Amino acid sequence: YAVKGKDVYVLEVNPRASRTVPYVGKATGVPLARLAAKVMVGLKLRDLGFTQEVTVPHVAVKECVLPFNRFPGVDIVLGPEMKSTGEVMGIDDDFGLAFAKSQMAAFQSLPTRGTVFITVRDMDKLAIVPIASQFERLGFTLAATAGTYHVLKRNGVECKRVNKVQEGRPHVLDMLRNGAIQLIINTPSSKGPKTVEGQIRALTVQRSIPCITTIAGAAAAASGIASLQKRDLRVKAIQDYHAQVALPQLRTLSVAS
Repeated sequence: YAVKGKDVYVLEVNPRASRTVPYVGKATGVPLARLAAKVMVGLKLRDLGFTQEVTVPHVAVKECVLPFNRFPGVDIVLGPEMKSTGEVMGIDDDFGLAFAKSQMAAFQSLPTRGTVFITVRDMDKLAIVPIASQFERLGFTLAATAGTYHVLKRNGVECKRVNKVQEGRPHVLDMLRNGAIQLIINTPSSKGPKTVEGQIRALTVQRSIPCITTIAGAAAAASGIASLQKRDLRVKAIQDYHAQVALPQLRTLSVAS
């Protein structure tokens, strides 16, 4: 689906199970693919004993793996077309750690200190304020271009102003090349590798700097970093997570029965 304003557009409808089905099965311990196959050949969920929603006490975060590092100079902004080459899962009892694990698995580990550079489109400027404030409380230095800088300062968030490329050097690209930025939050106002924003995003790929392009992603990253600062990453067998889930007693039936 794609949503614009109050309109919802259906991009495609597929009469099949999506790749989310095995992911949810792995996250919950419910053999959804097996159940779905039995339903497709005529059995009912009622017959299989699967009639109640399963709730889990842990959190599983799915993240896509994108091959942008193999295509230097390409803009990383996503659209409706398929670009990912795989998916990973971060799982933990804490959302922040689950998100941090997903980013690590997708080769975009979150920093726990340093400088966060923020430049967002006008419609996101107020929404970024509480997130920027959280990064400040976590001990990060904040840097921003003029528009975002003024909004943050007016709302009591300490920040240093960075030149846009067209405003002269040193500018944000110089900071990226010099290793002065550890995380970028950029909600795009323009797309394409030839735009200044596109150059910034492309350079983050070359320098292996995490770049977040949505407000929701920025909030999740702040939660992940907060959790990383409080505790070390925990490793637990997925079977132990499944053991925490109250699963229904599924019946083993064949089509003939």
